[in-house]
Amino acid sequence: MLQLKLRTPEETMAFAKRVASFLVPGTVLTLSGDLGAGKTIFTKGLAKGLGIQEMVNSPTFTIIKEYRSGRLPLFHMDVYRITDEEDIGIEDYYEENGVTVIEWAENIPSWLPDNYLQIKINRAGENARELVLMAQGEEAGRLCREIEKNEDTCN
Repeated sequence: MLQLKLRTPEETMAFAKRVASFLVPGTVLTLSGDLGAGKTIFTKGLAKGLGIQEMVNSPTFTIIKEYRSGRLPLFHMDVYRITDEEDIGIEDYYEENGVTVIEWAENIPSWLPDNYLQIKINRAGENARELVLMAQGEEAGRLCREIEKNEDTCN
């Protein structure tokens, strides 16, 4: 587990941009936090780090947005309105050799893969956020250790 405190949305984006440098095909990240906590801000930074050129915004109403202009494709999902009983084909994206980011993944635990990095974003002030990274599985553990090893360069 890794905990970080970031003071501004720009710091959150910069951290996510650095995280992108450690991502490999098939990486799954889950993001949780209250509405407005910064899940989409984090994803925007991740997209920048992957070299994605398109405008990244919340997939709240479309559920899934695909971005393919970067070094790896990014599949950004918001499953806030989805339940564990609904099959939206999410597991198909795990096979796409890209990066899958799932907001509100706690709503669909049975659809999550064995390996993913869970990122909880908590408010720690008006603009400050605390990020808690927890690995689920061996590959996610490797990713978390790599991020932690380089944490000082991420701030």
